[in-house]
Amino acid sequence: MHTNIKIMLKTLIFTLLIVAIAVILLCIKIIFVKNGRFPNSHVSGNKHMRKRGIGCVQSQDRDAQKKKLYTAEMMEEILKNN
Repeated sequence: MHTNIKIMLKTLIFTLLIVAIAVILLCIKIIFVKNGRFPNSHVSGNKHMRKRGIGCVQSQDRDAQKKKLYTAEMMEEILKNN
């Protein structure tokens, strides 16, 4: 029984070591470069996508919800005509 636990602990430690190395490698630019940051992978952060008029769906949805499609007077007129 103790052998299984030792094997599991070795595997767990090895896995944590690999994950720690991966995180460190991903953070090299942030850690060692002044004002380093992760690249912007958001759709609106890509200048070629912006040139084509392609934007983030969440941003487009948020903007569409802010716009008022009809005024109260227009809605009353539509309801009266139906």
